[in-house]
Amino acid sequence: MATQTENWFSRSRTVARPGYSRWMVPPAALCVHLCIGQAYAYSVFNLPMTKLIGITDSAPDDWKLTELGWIFSIAIFFLGVASAVFGRWVEEGGPRKAMFTAACCWAGGFLISAAGVATHNLWLIYLGYGFLGGIALGIGYISPVSTLIKWFPDRPGMATGMAIMGFGGGAFIASPLSVWLMKQFTTETHIGVMETFIVLGVVYFVFMVVGSIIVRVPPDDWKPEGYVAPKANKLISSNNVYVYDALKTPQFWLIWVVLCVNTTAGIGVLGQASAMSQEMFPGQITPIAAAGLVGLMSLFNMGGRFAWATTSDYLGRRNTYFVFMVLGFILYCLVPYMGSIGSVAGFALCFCIIISMYGGGFATVPAYLRDMFGVRYVGAIHGLLLTAWSAAGIFGPVLVNYIREYNVTHNVPKADAYNTTMYIMAGLFVIGLICNFFVKAVNERYHMKVDDRAMSAATA
Repeated sequence: MATQTENWFSRSRTVARPGYSRWMVPPAALCVHLCIGQAYAYSVFNLPMTKLIGITDSAPDDWKLTELGWIFSIAIFFLGVASAVFGRWVEEGGPRKAMFTAACCWAGGFLISAAGVATHNLWLIYLGYGFLGGIALGIGYISPVSTLIKWFPDRPGMATGMAIMGFGGGAFIASPLSVWLMKQFTTETHIGVMETFIVLGVVYFVFMVVGSIIVRVPPDDWKPEGYVAPKANKLISSNNVYVYDALKTPQFWLIWVVLCVNTTAGIGVLGQASAMSQEMFPGQITPIAAAGLVGLMSLFNMGGRFAWATTSDYLGRRNTYFVFMVLGFILYCLVPYMGSIGSVAGFALCFCIIISMYGGGFATVPAYLRDMFGVRYVGAIHGLLLTAWSAAGIFGPVLVNYIREYNVTHNVPKADAYNTTMYIMAGLFVIGLICNFFVKAVNERYHMKVDDRAMSAATA
């Protein structure tokens, strides 16, 4: 039985047979990414979890918003760590094993967090949703990316957009679902966060396992009918770079900074979108409306991943990031103005466009790496690059939460407490713009000379 189980999870058992449609792989990816994309809707739990004891208002022993903000940051931090540590394992073990592992960790994280809520132990939630959930995010996030790039060599940007689109759209489902579930389980003496965590954990486990069952990898040297390899140019290489050699190139670290900037600017908002919108527009945005705004931003996050990544197939990856940096700078400078004139529509529009580029940055970067370092180790290199997401998972929420806390304690109105952060975010885009400008072709000395280099490195 153990051998049968091992064989079912092995990469060789997931090789597609003749006649298998490559269009079956995107639904498999969506089964996983729509579930782990719940992370972007986690902010809907923040305010209810500050009232678990007080019910209607925060009690002295209730958790503070700054304490709860670390849950999301820890999860994103371990997303990057897990994707870096397990990148080669995912690449070599295949997507089925990775997806199933992610399902177990994701469901387990919710169940441990439910126990943390029940016992009012914040450290259990840090362990469950933060640590274990973060590992699930990292493994689940990268598991379909290289698989889809191999299935769609003719449209790598579109392929990564499809793979990552679900992660951005997960909050569109999770945000209203979580609010509805909490409402069903809430009584006059109890807020239904614990039960909501349990239900979400079970449901997500089922869907992620379905994805792991239907996913397939293409046979070696498979190409779609009529495929013609694109002509190599200075920013699209036909050579492969070994995963750890990529770390030695300036291109890797320049793209790392660009992704970190783009992610920091978006993730700080996503982590506190619900609470921020209510505080910036008191009386105009209710908790239900805030959940709707989170869902709307999720739509733009999801749509931007596919739209921007597909556009990059024509515009080029570096040019696409130039658009992100310039437009992001302008929009973040506009947000405080929209708040000062009380324009909810303007505020929502600015952030929806920003979030579309945030999602687009994630969907475009695997193809960017493929252009720079070749297709062979793009999944593992992508995993290493996602440490930029880990860093941004700390920087973004800390900038939003602690600058807000500082301003509020110094008598700055809550509606204006986020303005300083917005201007700092705008400044980060300037740094990203400069780094993106210096991305050039990888020096040929880093190109792999023989295809069995990975084997020789592993046995050295």
